[in-house]
Amino acid sequence: MREFISLIKPDDETRQWWLYGGGHTVNVMGLNVTNVTDDTRKVKQGSLYVAIKGSAFDGEAAATSALGNGAVTVLTQTDLGLNDKQILVDNVRLAYAQAASEFYGHPTTKMRLIAVTGTNGKSTVATLIKAILVSKNANKCGFIGTTGVDVCDGNGTRESALTTPKQDELYRLFAEMAANGAQFCVMETSSQALDQYRIANERFAVGIFTGLTQDHLDWHVTMENYYNAKKRLFTMCESSLICTDCDWGKRLAGELEGQINCKTYGVNGADVADYYATNIKPAASGSTYWLCDSRAQKSWRVAFNMPGLFNIANSIAAIAACEQVDVDVTDSVAALAEFAGVRGRCEVIYDAQYTVICDYAHTADALEKILSCTRQFAPFGERRLICVFGAAGERDAEKRPYMGEVVSKYADLMVVTSDNPRFETPSAIIEDVVRGIPDGTEYATFTDRREAIIYALSEALQGDIVLLAGKGHETTQVIGSEEQPFDERVIVKDYFGKESE
Repeated sequence: MREFISLIKPDDETRQWWLYGGGHTVNVMGLNVTNVTDDTRKVKQGSLYVAIKGSAFDGEAAATSALGNGAVTVLTQTDLGLNDKQILVDNVRLAYAQAASEFYGHPTTKMRLIAVTGTNGKSTVATLIKAILVSKNANKCGFIGTTGVDVCDGNGTRESALTTPKQDELYRLFAEMAANGAQFCVMETSSQALDQYRIANERFAVGIFTGLTQDHLDWHVTMENYYNAKKRLFTMCESSLICTDCDWGKRLAGELEGQINCKTYGVNGADVADYYATNIKPAASGSTYWLCDSRAQKSWRVAFNMPGLFNIANSIAAIAACEQVDVDVTDSVAALAEFAGVRGRCEVIYDAQYTVICDYAHTADALEKILSCTRQFAPFGERRLICVFGAAGERDAEKRPYMGEVVSKYADLMVVTSDNPRFETPSAIIEDVVRGIPDGTEYATFTDRREAIIYALSEALQGDIVLLAGKGHETTQVIGSEEQPFDERVIVKDYFGKESE
């Protein structure tokens, strides 16, 4: 039985792999390793197979089959009785990330990493950081997140199935970025990815915490577990930026104090955060404010083309993060002034007799933020706010009634519908949401999201705002195991095209 400490590859031409342990190196079966994978479908001659016992698939039970299909050895945290065909480790998921990093030549050492974690705001903050870093063609910056990946190959952003990909795909993406000359990579790090050790104890130049509200308890079970998964990111960071607009952020900042360079940000004032906003002037098209640095005793006027206090916080995070990697604040402010917005994040997709906004909000907290923002420009009794929303299937079911309760506080008309029901019954999900809606509140329900959108558009009057919440950048609806094409921008465009015929 081999004890795994690290893998070293002494010859880049032959890609011969060696194990290091107990003060000596040993050849791995005398064979070249051709790939590192936990997917039995990807096992081939020379694979290093990673046996992970998951909730849906027992990779340990497939280890013998993987060897039969050509794997040279099995990485496992359970003694599978495979003798010299197994490498026994304490944490197989972490070892998987380390092995993937080694296989691709430690690509993250060739760029500076910036990570964003938190329940909401990750995509916006990460996108803003990238926009600043690449402004005026100053840098090449890779991107990994919910809205896709960009490996700096000139082809822009392509879709990704996961916010933070699994170990083998993640390090392949890093390797592509490095090969394409990326100086930076900004990435969203999901709590599940951190919990599953998809990242091999990297060293991030900056880690950003945007806040924590209820979500993903189907995986983490408790908020404490959820918090601790997020906190793991900051064991890998040279510096951190923590949003202290929520109690979880205040706690994290306190726990990190003295461990790493930790700065705080928010919109609540100098007594709470190092970076904060004053003289905020909101508008439907964006906001202006003064960004203050309480430590440096400096301030800058910021004009930003995304509305809402939450987006002001997101912009502060992006500016402060870029300052940590030596971008002057004045350059960041100039870059944000030219930035149009983030796809699927408070995105106006129609603006004529009434306004249609598409947003990714899919938690109670995110819905409260986007609805309170839009309500400012649709005062009760003057303009109606119509909200189309739903809860995802096979995800945290406890949050569903809270989503219904929050929307009922702001919307004049609620349209409850489906949002990636997967294998759950859409009507049952809708019933969960409706339980949070107070008696006497006007709402409609549609299991077909397309019908829900068309109904909302047909009900809207001059000056109203229609908010389509939950899908954001997504272009599919997941029903069962099938991803069906579903782009709300296309649906809205087709509706108004037919209206004009």
